[in-house]
This record gives sequence, structure tokens and C-alpha cells, in this order.
Amino acid sequence: MTMRRNDHSAESGFTLLEMMLAVAVLGIMLVMLASSFHTVAASKIHAESAMYTDRAGRAVIWELSNEIRSAVQTPIVPSRVAFIGQGHSQFGNTADTLTISTLAATHGRAVSAYGAENIVTWSSQPNRDHPGWLLLKRSQQSGLLDAVLTSNAITLAPNLLSLHLRYFDGQEWLESWDSSNMPPGRQLPVAVGIDMQMATPTGGTLNFSTQVMIPMSESQW
Repeated sequence: MTMRRNDHSAESGFTLLEMMLAVAVLGIMLVMLASSFHTVAASKIHAESAMYTDRAGRAVIWELSNEIRSAVQTPIVPSRVAFIGQGHSQFGNTADTLTISTLAATHGRAVSAYGAENIVTWSSQPNRDHPGWLLLKRSQQSGLLDAVLTSNAITLAPNLLSLHLRYFDGQEWLESWDSSNMPPGRQLPVAVGIDMQMATPTGGTLNFSTQVMIPMSESQW
């Protein structure tokens, strides 16, 4: 008698529950990868904005320091001594102004003689495009004129938060300076302290500080 055997091969595959678990795990992995990419991109943007602000801040400090070092006080050749620093505040932060008479258009001394004098003013005003920020401005005119022109003012930084200037008279640091009230030959401070704070595009802040010696005043005090 012949025995007949029926083989029913089981069909292989995934159940609905297994598919749902696989999709859930894949979704979790994608969310983790997206979060990692977002963190890396945000860190890159933050680092680039801080680097740009740091470079711009150092350039402003370098320019201001050079002009302070070139302040005019000549005992041999008569010069217009103008060194006026006044304290101001904007948005609750210090925003000082400074007016200086400097030598030559390049803010340096001539090789054989003194060059033309310039009157330079550093000031700030609110940035209308970004509340809380200040526009750091610089204006310049010939020392032969009587009044400082503001029409030729240029913006050196649109993201200034504060600018604090202090003046060393040889004995103590002062919050303001007015050369018009000083005796001849002693109208310049020995040194100027600069503390500046600038905002980064991502909402951070960077601080810059330095002290500038004024060579033309050292021998006078």
C-alpha cells in the first residue's frame, strides 16, 4: 500500500509587528542623525561668527590704538592739541566718545618733519536695524578747520555693545579727559585704557581690552 505524504512548505516573511518595530528603530536612528548634523552645523556657524567678530574687533582696536599713539603734542613745532574723552551711555552700557588730533593722513609721524594734522572723532549711535547694538563711527577733518565734520563719518562696526575709555595722568586713571583744561606740554594722558564689547551674529559677545602708551606724552610728565 502506497503512503502519500503531503508537504506544506511554510512561507517565510515578516509579520506586521516586526515591520512596525523595524520602522520605529529606523525612525529613531534618523532622528539621532539629524540631531547630530544640526548640532555640528550650529557649532560651525557659531564658530565662524565668533571668528569674524574677533577679527573685526581686533581691527578696530588696532586702528584706535594707532590714532591714540599719534596724538599731537609738539614742544618744538606749534600744534593743535586736541584730546577730549567724554563718558556716555547707550542702552545702559558705556559708549564713550574720543576726539584726537593726529599727525598725517596715515596717522603716523613724518620722517623729516611733522605732517598735516587731522582731527579724528570716535563716537557711536544706535543701530536702527538691530535694537541694542550701536554703530561705531569715525569722522575726520583737517586740523586747519574749526569744527569736526560729521558728514564724512564712516561706520567701523555695526555691532558695538560698549566702549569704555580710561585715561592715566601718571598717577591715577580718570574717566574723562579734556586737553583744553590742561597746561601746555601736559595736555596728553600718559596712557589710555580701552575696553570694548561687540556682539556676534548668533547672539554672543566678545570682549577686547588693551592699554595704549602715548609716546609724545611720556617725556612731558
